[in-house]
Amino acid sequence: MPIFNLFSKRQKKLRGEVLDIFIYDDLPVKLRAQILHIIKDCVGFNTTPYKDDSDEVYTYIFNVLCREYGVFKLAEGNTAIEQLFNFFQDYKDTEQLLDFVEVTFKSINKINNNYYNYSQSTNSTLSPGEAIKELNYRFKENGVGYQFEGNEVIRLDSTYIHSEVTKPTISLLRNKFFLGANEEYLKAHEHYRKGRNKECLAECLKAFESTLKVICKEKKWNYNQNDTSKKLIQICFQNKLIPSYTQNQFTSLQNILESGIPTIRNKVGGHGQGQVPQKVDDELTRYGLNLTGSNIIFLIELSKIEENKNIGNI
Repeated sequence: MPIFNLFSKRQKKLRGEVLDIFIYDDLPVKLRAQILHIIKDCVGFNTTPYKDDSDEVYTYIFNVLCREYGVFKLAEGNTAIEQLFNFFQDYKDTEQLLDFVEVTFKSINKINNNYYNYSQSTNSTLSPGEAIKELNYRFKENGVGYQFEGNEVIRLDSTYIHSEVTKPTISLLRNKFFLGANEEYLKAHEHYRKGRNKECLAECLKAFESTLKVICKEKKWNYNQNDTSKKLIQICFQNKLIPSYTQNQFTSLQNILESGIPTIRNKVGGHGQGQVPQKVDDELTRYGLNLTGSNIIFLIELSKIEENKNIGNI
């Protein structure tokens, strides 16, 4: 179904009531209803007494959440879909509501491989790609700082950073050579979304180092598996990953790469805390996430590995 630019929406924009600042600790009732409409249109909603493929999808989602939460029931209702929809409409824990969104849209992603046959056996009217696109639009429209990217829900802090850093990084990492780095970068976002800032920085460093190791391996440059990021960066510079004719304009780049992610992690997230537990604030963590993404984009684009190899998406 197309997204309508209703009169009320236009008036809110004219009055300056549409904010660019995201919220993270609440999923408004309006957004929940919009998400359920998307799910019903894509997965389908069986109105017959006979089971169809949509029932299997809802049962799978229900079973995953029940098993992970260690319960046998999510909410009031006689069927999986009734409990799921009541849970999503009434539950208060934002993180667990996002669990529902993530598991559901992962299931929707699987439908994509055989959507034609699936739509024939259900009353689905919205393709998986269209469903995910609308989900992300509805998040943004409601000022809620999450998106479904790389088959996971990730937290946003700026539409610019997301479009210019996070999304391109995930795109570049989604090939068979960077599967490990991709997993680590997505884990970093998951940790950040759940407030685990130290763990987020640790995964940032892992993703950064994994990217460097893949580049060294594919370029057949000598390195050791236990090399630190500082050593790996030096190898990349020694092998002129950055073209010689651009060296002058990147005189400060090595300092940024060497003192950025590694130093943040080493000083704050990677060593013993001492007597007083160290707190890693959100601002520093966001900086680490964004710096990781921009550095990964820069290195992969210069390496041209994704252009020279037969890429296989996951």
